[in-house]
Amino acid sequence: MSKKLAVLTLVVLQAGMTAVKAQKVMETGGAKPMPAQWIDSETSHKVIRLVNRENDNGSFYFNNTPFVPQIKNEGDLMVFYGKTDKGEQLFTVNLKTQKIEQLTNRSKVSGEMVCAKTREAFYQSADSIFAVNVNTHKTRFIYAFFPDFKGRVGTVNADGTYMASVKATGEQEREILAKYPEKHDFFNRIYDAHIQHTLYVLDVKHKTLKQIHQENEWTNHLLFSPTDPDNLSYCHEGPWEKVDRIWNINIKTGENKLLHKRTMVNEIAGHEFFSPLGNTEWFDLQKPKGQTFFLAGINMKTGKEDRVYQMDRNEWSIHFNVTKDEQTFAGDGGNSGQVAKAPDGMWIYLFKPNGDHFKSEKLVNMKHHNYHLEPNVHFSPDEKWVIFRANFEGHEGVYAVEIAKHQ
Repeated sequence: MSKKLAVLTLVVLQAGMTAVKAQKVMETGGAKPMPAQWIDSETSHKVIRLVNRENDNGSFYFNNTPFVPQIKNEGDLMVFYGKTDKGEQLFTVNLKTQKIEQLTNRSKVSGEMVCAKTREAFYQSADSIFAVNVNTHKTRFIYAFFPDFKGRVGTVNADGTYMASVKATGEQEREILAKYPEKHDFFNRIYDAHIQHTLYVLDVKHKTLKQIHQENEWTNHLLFSPTDPDNLSYCHEGPWEKVDRIWNINIKTGENKLLHKRTMVNEIAGHEFFSPLGNTEWFDLQKPKGQTFFLAGINMKTGKEDRVYQMDRNEWSIHFNVTKDEQTFAGDGGNSGQVAKAPDGMWIYLFKPNGDHFKSEKLVNMKHHNYHLEPNVHFSPDEKWVIFRANFEGHEGVYAVEIAKHQ
């Protein structure tokens, strides 16, 4: 080896050693602030602060897909909410470079609705609905509700042609929410009132609103399939042990069906979500509530509940998610105040099916996180990371943990 090559090799090795030393092994949330990246001392997995931006930042609810794929090799984009002087606004973060760009600058921006096909984030501001292109930032007006409608859109379909909204008849629901703002106070009251709710779809191109379903049940949690533009999932909200919760409706034909019928007293099913390719609708299943814990999947082609995986009390998670091949799952854990009453459940988990059970791996120690903020896990588009939100630094932030263990 020449002297010049030997020197170059030494420099490369030193650089590599420096990079290794830069990966601090720390208790997650044990310091405030945490560094930009670290190795969780309990799990040996690398954690990064994905959104490096001042103020509170929040990733989407677990079943609302926030990603728009890269066009070439510039990096996939993830849409998130960031707090500003003007209230919460939509931003993107490049998952390759971590570059952040602001998408909106309006008052009362709401809605976690991303259409990867049109490369847009849809949102509502006051009574008006807009869509903003995540690359060009060009905004287009979609629709304005009449002043007396007082409805909100909740989801956009796979090809960006329809959105869905639900509206309660009269003022009773609003009056209950105004008088009892805490969930533990309003939840049973709204359910017991059996207020009439109406499902609508909004034709994005023709800017028309159409009623598709009406019932005296608390209709909630609208979610279009990620691949079937006609399939809309919704729920009968209320105490889970009292409702057959998970329903699908075809917005073109009106065919409406219950996906899971409870079979015992105090059985619960909920927190439903579609697999990325729309093949399965998964949900948290407990038979009975707080005793035996499963994640169950309904085959969208056959309608059969053909995959059910059991887990132990500590492994139960508030929310789950799944990879494209539906062979790897993630969960966000839960504290002892949740339905599972888990004594050691405050972890971000990775799950692999093992027969009819889950085999778990702990990814992040969440003992410094306050579960009043639900972590809401997502797999990154390349499925190498699990993205979640947390407050272990004293404010809301967006983080990602690498699935491959640090060596």
